Parts: sequence; C-alpha cells; structure tokens
Amino acid sequence: MLSKSYSNLKFECGTDEAGRGCLAGPVTAAAIILNSSFNNELLNDSKMLSEKIRKNLKPIIEDNAITFAVTHIYNEEIDEINILNASMKAMQECVLKLKTIPEYIIVDGNRPINGKLGLKQSKGRIFSIQEIDILKSIPNTSIIKGDGKFLSIAAASVLAKTYRDEYMDKIHEEFPMYNWKKNKGYPTKEHREAIKKYGPCKYHRMSFRLLPEQLSLDL
Repeated sequence: MLSKSYSNLKFECGTDEAGRGCLAGPVTAAAIILNSSFNNELLNDSKMLSEKIRKNLKPIIEDNAITFAVTHIYNEEIDEINILNASMKAMQECVLKLKTIPEYIIVDGNRPINGKLGLKQSKGRIFSIQEIDILKSIPNTSIIKGDGKFLSIAAASVLAKTYRDEYMDKIHEEFPMYNWKKNKGYPTKEHREAIKKYGPCKYHRMSFRLLPEQLSLDL
C-alpha cells in the first residue's frame, strides 16, 4: 500500500517524468495534488503497470485530483539544455501550471525540484523572476523510487506516461517506419534498425547516441 503523504500537509504535490531514456519525442512530466480521501489498490509506479491498467487509471486519477498539470519538453529543447535539465524543467513547469500553489512537493529521484532554475536557452519556456521565486519558496523532498512509495508520485508517473504515450501514438502516424506506437521512442532493436535504414527525423534527439558505436548513419 502506497503512502498518502510525506509532509501531512493538505496541498502536497507529487511529480514525476516519463521518457527520459528515449531516442525520440519529448520528456513528459506531471504534477498532481490528490484529494486526501483518494486511494486505489492498483495505483503504483507506472513502469509496474500494464498499458491497459494505466489507461484505466488515468481518468480515475484526474477525477480525484485537486489540481494536476502535464508538460512536454520537446526534443529541440532537450538537445539544447540536456535531458537531465529538461526532465527537471518539465516538472518545474507542471508545478507552475497547478491551480493551487503546493505547500510541499515530493519528487521522484534524487534531485531537488528547485535546482537549475533560470537556464539560459533559446527554446522553450523562460521562467520569470516571479516564477523562479515561487519554485524556490516551496519546500520539497526528492525520494528515490518515490513512484513506488507515495500515491501522488505514482499518480504523476501514470499521467506522465499515458500523456506521453498518446503523443508518441500521434506522431507515429507521421513517421510509421519507426513504429513509435509500439516502442514509444525507446532504443529498441527495431527502432534503431529503422534509424539506420531511414535516418533520424525531426522528432529524434540529436544529442543522443541514436545508434550503437558499431553502426553509423550516412548523413
């Protein structure tokens, strides 16, 4: 059974991301403040759930949220600021989108959510001084494997995963040769063979090693 709260404050927000290890598409984050009465025996780290269960949980989670937000950070921005910074920025943007400012934030992983604020970049959202101050003002704790320990982080992980999967299914229609509908942009053998055959497209992360060292792209 996952814990309901870390801080015991009413407006505690959980946040997580999906797609950090992909070769194509965005990294997607979600942040959520759940109703204190919410519980669900199926809810867990999204990686531990089947696609069917994740899809079934999505509307249940949204209906039981005080507020939630989802953010995509696209491949061009990932290439500019790197994937770790992009993952954190996606969660930061989600927090700023919430209708209620959290009293506390718990984030999956080992990095505080209010680090690396105000990055210099040419793409994506630029935080204002006021937004940076808001993010700095909220107490937060990073929790390793938090998506398997706390309801709100698990809920955020499910939302991030399902929204990202929906995006990858959509762009699959534009570039079906990569079979993103199945692999969601992860570095599967099939995906890499397609990159070798067709080359990368506008959705690929060019700062990533798209092919193993023994293979090369003819660019």
